Amino acid sequence: MLTLSHTQDFIDTEERYGAHNYHPLPVVLSKGEGVYLWDVEGKQYFDFLSAYSAVNQGHCHPRIINALVTQAQQLTLTSRAFYNDQLGKAEEYVCQLFGYNKALFMNSGAEAVETAIKLARKWAYQHKGIADNRAHILVAGGNFHGRTTGIVSFSDSPESKDQFGPYLPGFTIVPYNDLEALEAQLKSNPDICAFLVEPIQGEAGVIVPQEGYLAAVHNLCKQYNVLLLADEIQTGIGRTGKLLASYYDDVQADVLIIGKAMAGGVLPVSAVLANDDVMLCIRPGEHGSTFGGNPLAAAVSVTALKVIADEELPENAFELGLTFRERMQQLQNSYPRIITAVRGRGLLNAIDIAGGLNFTAWDVCMKLKDNGLLAKPTHGHTIRFSPPLVITAQQMDTCCDIIEKTVTEMVS
Repeated sequence: MLTLSHTQDFIDTEERYGAHNYHPLPVVLSKGEGVYLWDVEGKQYFDFLSAYSAVNQGHCHPRIINALVTQAQQLTLTSRAFYNDQLGKAEEYVCQLFGYNKALFMNSGAEAVETAIKLARKWAYQHKGIADNRAHILVAGGNFHGRTTGIVSFSDSPESKDQFGPYLPGFTIVPYNDLEALEAQLKSNPDICAFLVEPIQGEAGVIVPQEGYLAAVHNLCKQYNVLLLADEIQTGIGRTGKLLASYYDDVQADVLIIGKAMAGGVLPVSAVLANDDVMLCIRPGEHGSTFGGNPLAAAVSVTALKVIADEELPENAFELGLTFRERMQQLQNSYPRIITAVRGRGLLNAIDIAGGLNFTAWDVCMKLKDNGLLAKPTHGHTIRFSPPLVITAQQMDTCCDIIEKTVTEMVS
């Protein structure tokens, strides 16, 4: 019998028995603490992906783990057939934290996006007076909101969409960061009920819109009686240097979608928040989830969100994000033919690697791994850098040194 004691053994087993729907870096992780990860060989790495921003509070944060263990010993799941003693407290906490009347807890980010779409359509028929089955939703080009068949219907990424049809109707893509195109659509179709958008596009390569974009979007939505659905699954919970990326534009979206770091990477939790006029459009029996709002998730979420505030992690993300981008811009100045762009907000950042070189962004990430830092490319040429928000200034300097060393090694 094979003893799994080496990296390749684990990889081979997963390749044999698992679906081939991911292309991971060839590293097998077995332990995490704070900003660090360790592989099965005992090598230590800096984590600069944070499980796609799900572990903003750092790996295995002791307060979050303690909340998990304590609640797991009491009650984990009741379904929503009954009340439990944790969900109401969690709903109250997130409503007060983000400034809404109501919260609807789900599990994955994709589930939360689907929930927001259903809410918007119900609101369209009950409040805006749109005829049945005619409600229309605008989405942004380059969007990524999940991988359900409904969500991929309005993706413009062939990788996400091709050969998963037939596609769900009722969506139109407008260019991201283009107010004129958005208003043209709003003017042309009175059946539009919502605009679903990421304040910063994460999967697209950390695309930051022009200053004031979201505020202008919100004003247009108000003008045309359309709901603004803000997908802050990746950008929220302190990642961009504020509790929500929307706050850079002083925007309170009509519907807020959050997830990922809601539970500090301990278990999947997401939520949709809205005021009564939107949320109460859905009545008993019309939407739900067996695991959504379970007492374990509720208890862990409150603690995870309190860690964000108590440890001032958005503030840390803001300051160290400035440090990171300054160092990367210096690196770009040194290697302008290698690094073609540096962008981001807070600790959600990216660099672009030029095409036509004898190496790719993937190769850079492989060399970063060898040098003790884990990051992942997206769209072939972009490398995202999103460490846990608990990273210190000293650790950030060390990591920037690793990135600089790696780029230098790639061109030498």
